[in-house]
Amino acid sequence: MKKTLTVLAVIIVVGLIAVGTWRWVNDEGVIPGQEPGEPGGPAATGPVQPDWCPDVEVIAAPGTWESSPTDDPANPSFNPNSFLLTVTRPLQDRYPADRVKVWTLPYTAQFRNINADHEMTYDESRNEGTSTLENELRITHGDCPLTDFIMTGFSQGAVIVGDVASEIGQGYGAVPAERVRGVALIADGRREPGVGQAAGNPVSGVGAEISLELLNPAVQLVTPGATMRGPRDGGFGVLDDRTFQVCAPNDHICDAPLGVGNAVERAQGLIENNGVHAQYATNPNVFPGSTTTQWLIGWISGLVDRAPAPVQAPESGVVDSVPPVP
Repeated sequence: MKKTLTVLAVIIVVGLIAVGTWRWVNDEGVIPGQEPGEPGGPAATGPVQPDWCPDVEVIAAPGTWESSPTDDPANPSFNPNSFLLTVTRPLQDRYPADRVKVWTLPYTAQFRNINADHEMTYDESRNEGTSTLENELRITHGDCPLTDFIMTGFSQGAVIVGDVASEIGQGYGAVPAERVRGVALIADGRREPGVGQAAGNPVSGVGAEISLELLNPAVQLVTPGATMRGPRDGGFGVLDDRTFQVCAPNDHICDAPLGVGNAVERAQGLIENNGVHAQYATNPNVFPGSTTTQWLIGWISGLVDRAPAPVQAPESGVVDSVPPVP
């Protein structure tokens, strides 16, 4: 009888050890002496980043009459004089494609007015550009969850990028805010003093959409289908410290006067390609001793150079976790 009890006790002890070992392996995820990811061991956890994904995607949104929905986002040619080409081309030359993907927003960048009644309205053009940009963000993030984004836009493109950044910063945008390394808005028509970070020489006015918000009926006489929406509700949320506003003094798109004035004359100014608005690539009065082009290239390059490169596991296809954007 004693032998039987002894055998039963040994069986019970061995069984308890086996169960404990099984729970240890499954709870802790590792067996002593075995590294994660080794055959027989658990795989590392976290999102998967295919090896073809770029570390950073730079998105550029051109201004009115600088883009087309059929343009090639990787090699845009619709308007060879597009301001942002002075920025994106040097970036493409500087970085390999697996480090930086440069994508230029293709959209119908038009602005129907009394001089161009055949064109798409500003509202329709802006909505199309916004939808196309958000779709690109969602697709890239879905395929490459560890890729970070840097976004910049000029004029109408700045309004589009600013609107998208506002939604992302408030938590209901196309991608998580932690995946956005920075935003630069050049001549933003919804620029509001104190919202975002001012870069370059200071200006005293506001964006045209804020300046003309209360004058929408008069604006429609000159630019039908161009709704002046005022400031962005909620600003840029958590992206406020990563969003930079650049505006040339006396550029009536981003440095317009407040208060009621000659609404028709001010609305007409929206469709005129004045010298200040057209010279960001060379204007020395925005960044003393430099240009907006040079500032953008330096700013974007700094963000890219500080961006971590997701580490690809050699065989498992699983990446290590990447620190959040600072």
